[in-house]
Amino acid sequence: MSTILNTNGATLEIPVLMEASRFKCAVFTASWNPEVTGALRDGVMETLHKAGVSDDNIFAESVPGTVELVNAAAMALTHMPDLKAIILLGCVIRGDTPHFDYVCQIVSQGTAELNARGGAPVIFGVLTVENQQQALDRAGGALGNKGAEAAVAAIHMANLHTKAGALRYVSFRK
Repeated sequence: MSTILNTNGATLEIPVLMEASRFKCAVFTASWNPEVTGALRDGVMETLHKAGVSDDNIFAESVPGTVELVNAAAMALTHMPDLKAIILLGCVIRGDTPHFDYVCQIVSQGTAELNARGGAPVIFGVLTVENQQQALDRAGGALGNKGAEAAVAAIHMANLHTKAGALRYVSFRK
């Protein structure tokens, strides 16, 4: 995902959806650190709405924690074949034990494995931070809203899949 630093503080540009009426998205939000994850979810929803996606085409659910995001995404890929994207939102704050490392490894590896299958893109909107302030800065604070950026990434990837699907029976070379 891009960051507000990469855009020199400019407003996040929301791409046009190639097939807006057919765009269906699942958004899974971890319940841990709800002040942060709720703000990330709000950023996703606001961005998708601005892109013309109706609530009827957004399946938004909470899961107990960040580790469970991977299972929710796998379930969606299996049972919701019309999805054009899945967005995973969570926040893992480093503590005094190695738990942070285990959770971050599980969710990042699991997301990578789901993406490698080549189906609907699974967008990693999980903050992995040192402290609460870093999380708040990235959930609508000084560094923008990573949830909104995850929604933009989902739109970009859905458009890429649409383009690739249109090329299925066309020669790449002329």
